[in-house]
Amino acid sequence: MRMDQLTVIKTLNSRRRRLKIRRLKYTCQNNKSHVTISGGDDGIERKGGDLCGEEKKAGGIFAAKASDDGGSKEISISLTPLRNDVVLQDEVVLSYGSVSVIGGRKEMEDTVKVELGFLSFNDGEKKYDFFGVYDGHGGALVAEACKERLHRVLVEEIMEGKEGGGGVEWEKVMEECFRKMDEEVVKDKMIGSTAVVAVVGKEEVVVANCGDSRAVICRGGVAVPLSVDHKPDRPDELERVEAAGGRVINWNGHRVLGVLATSRSIGDQYLKPFVSSKPEVTVDKRTENDEFLVLASDGLWDVISNEFACQIIKRCLHGRMRRKSQGVVSESCRAAEAAAVLAELAMARGSKDNISVIVVELKRRNSFSC
Repeated sequence: MRMDQLTVIKTLNSRRRRLKIRRLKYTCQNNKSHVTISGGDDGIERKGGDLCGEEKKAGGIFAAKASDDGGSKEISISLTPLRNDVVLQDEVVLSYGSVSVIGGRKEMEDTVKVELGFLSFNDGEKKYDFFGVYDGHGGALVAEACKERLHRVLVEEIMEGKEGGGGVEWEKVMEECFRKMDEEVVKDKMIGSTAVVAVVGKEEVVVANCGDSRAVICRGGVAVPLSVDHKPDRPDELERVEAAGGRVINWNGHRVLGVLATSRSIGDQYLKPFVSSKPEVTVDKRTENDEFLVLASDGLWDVISNEFACQIIKRCLHGRMRRKSQGVVSESCRAAEAAAVLAELAMARGSKDNISVIVVELKRRNSFSC
């Protein structure tokens, strides 16, 4: 093929990606208003109310659809408002936003879950928020089951341990929680899901990861990974798989038995014991330098680095970056805006997977590191 033909093909593909993003239509909903913002170079259309958060401080849900010749694609973005300074002293996080988009896949297999105040001790004095990203494979059934059940199983496991009056042994309860979740989905033998979850309290951030989704915290302006991807070619994972009698085959990327591109997951019973449901758990004390937390599926991390993701989020939270199709974005919407920008960047960079992102603010923005 001639070089000029290759150039034309690359140019056309680039234009298609840009058009796909331009055609996104965003809807912001709350209890009393409905706003449709259709974007791109042809202006902004508003219906039935104002832009999200410009005048109203209520939280809500963004829902979006992108249409092209390949059919419709859906994005959902949920958020909570930025709370005032009086309330901040008693709350675990300032705000959060999440996005989940089908991306280059034919089916949506990702799910996200947010449960604020899902756990509390001492008559509510000690509270925890839950955030989870689940990336299904072979279907969405296991990811959906994790979305509905894993945080509840975790609460049950923690409360059983608290009967003795001691503190929470996070590594132990997380491992038991994931084991029980794995048992609950045993009937779905050919379906599985990765899981990265974060339990955020006033004093600590607990992350449990099983698979190749990832959690990263921005601490003092530095992107710090709180989980390590479970890839089959990771030396210790390769050793574990082979010790169990399995093999890692390089078939369009390293895969367990040439099938699965992650060495740990919930479900996937047909690949046991080579694929483990045991999570790796980290417990980090919160510091005054903790700025925000981001959890995402590999649809993001395959094309965007930890450092670049944190740079983008910081710009969005400071109001220095927003989607071209979006008008003025209030402070209460910026975490959701950051998640949406990351998803769009991943699509523009050619991500072939579902993309799910949760951004959690941990610190007032005027004190962010530069």
